[in-house]
Amino acid sequence: MPQGPERDFTSFEEARKKSATGFFTDKFAVARAPGRLDVMGGIADYSGSLVAETPIAQAAVAGAQVGGTDGGSVVVRSLNAESESLDEEVALPGELFINPVSLLRWAKDAPKSQFWAAYVAGCVGILRAESLWPRGVGAKILVRSDVPLGAGVSSSAAIEVATMRALCAIQQINLDGLTLARLCQRVENEIVDAPCGIMDQVTSALGEAGELLLLLCQPATVQGTLKIPDNWRVFGIDSGVKHSVAGHGYTNVRIAAFMGAKILADTSGEGFGGYLCNITPEKYREICPNSLPETLSGSEFIQKHGGILDSVTRVEPKDSYAVRASAEHAIFEMQRVKEFIELLQDGSEAAMNVAGSRMLTSHASYSRCGLGSAETDLLADLALSCEGVAGAKITGGGSGGTVCVLCKAEHEETVIQTLVEQYSQQTGIIPRVIRGTSPGAFATKPRQTVS
Repeated sequence: MPQGPERDFTSFEEARKKSATGFFTDKFAVARAPGRLDVMGGIADYSGSLVAETPIAQAAVAGAQVGGTDGGSVVVRSLNAESESLDEEVALPGELFINPVSLLRWAKDAPKSQFWAAYVAGCVGILRAESLWPRGVGAKILVRSDVPLGAGVSSSAAIEVATMRALCAIQQINLDGLTLARLCQRVENEIVDAPCGIMDQVTSALGEAGELLLLLCQPATVQGTLKIPDNWRVFGIDSGVKHSVAGHGYTNVRIAAFMGAKILADTSGEGFGGYLCNITPEKYREICPNSLPETLSGSEFIQKHGGILDSVTRVEPKDSYAVRASAEHAIFEMQRVKEFIELLQDGSEAAMNVAGSRMLTSHASYSRCGLGSAETDLLADLALSCEGVAGAKITGGGSGGTVCVLCKAEHEETVIQTLVEQYSQQTGIIPRVIRGTSPGAFATKPRQTVS
């Protein structure tokens, strides 16, 4: 049985021949992109943090054909949508691709069973907005993904990166990995209306198998990769509680962090390079010795400070925001990530145990922001009760999803078995194990083929 990318391409082709043989009528390109496991950094990416991410074994594969449709329409089909109770095929008329706003309006009005198509067709929309896709030219896109939906391991980024890479290949558009990731982030921000940062798309595009990608999100500078010590492992346990970065909780925490940044900038008269994470804990205490307000209404903030410097969210006057916890998470997460990386570089057992404690502190900080959940707390607690586990934390956007576990390699199998058994007994949910790794999209050339 093929492994890694070859396995993904083979599975896609087998599924295409089985249930979508007539979908493509001409030459098409196929590309793959993995999901990611957020080891450290998480929701601090949009505040400019350093993050440590690793690509996972599960990946999305997309095939793309130019044209083959009427009037510049884009037809998207999923080979595994039915398993998620979604419409298998969605056609979007050509007039929607005039600009991203038209696609955003379509996405907002689309039935839930068709909304997934915005992540795929949105790639054509953003390429069109960048004048990289010809006006009035349609596309047919076929996708298949093994990345679990709503598990906090970037199923959407994997689909976007695979689709964007396939579209670029068939149209001979030459983009580097960071540029492609940025365009995929625009699909999320401008078409799906999900205010995510960029770490998911960059990791899916440029991650290296078995390595932590070190990314400074200001806006996106890859600082290299870091191998986890040979006698240690990271893996994920999916709580079964689906999360969404388009959700109200994630959005409000992002807004609150930007509110905190604006208050600190107004108080100090400094801009901090435009990123909250450039404020060190020491500088924060100097600027704001009594800390930021715990909560603040949107109307009071607007009255005192105007707006926030965020292009994808805005303060709602009627809402109340957890300013202190959200801003402090970003400020202290930057320090935690730096320390985590230094401890992994040390690699001693004592250092790895301290690295695990940084994960636990990050996990607790998510809860203070309001992005924890009873199920992910349970998973973290169960993990810590196992021999050989140094740390565990909720990942990505929080509010459910996956918990990342750091443990000694010799105990990995026992820890996984224990977590699955005990979590299932206590919740009735059989958790999915996220383990293994694979290279990012740019490590594998897209395939060109004829139907």
